[in-house]
Amino acid sequence: MHAILIINRAGSLIFHREYGPATTSLTPNEYLILAGTIHGVHAISTQISPLPGSSGIQCLEATTFNMHILQTHTGVKFVLFTDKKNTNVLPHLQKYYELYADYVLKNPFYTLEMPIKCQLFEEQLKRYIDSH
Repeated sequence: MHAILIINRAGSLIFHREYGPATTSLTPNEYLILAGTIHGVHAISTQISPLPGSSGIQCLEATTFNMHILQTHTGVKFVLFTDKKNTNVLPHLQKYYELYADYVLKNPFYTLEMPIKCQLFEEQLKRYIDSH
């Protein structure tokens, strides 16, 4: 895994972390631009799909990486950048969502749609990633 991004329903980046050996590192501004672009392209993909009720882009394959997107029922998007060899990442995205629900949304000091600054969430996320 290269990086994980969490984008709120308005398209703002609320969390991002890089994991593993990073070949290129983006600046915070570049991550904000990336999140907005992903949000916009995902929204367009739901509208131009020939099938009604499409969930939009779920996986984008590039030559050197894959980008996987899980959109929750509340509109929050979990975006995972992985190596080409990682193909079955949906269970991992669902686990990240579960950790988000358990450690961020149940935190009485967290305000919805705001950047995530929850140490316990980051620890549990890192623990899960390191175990897989």
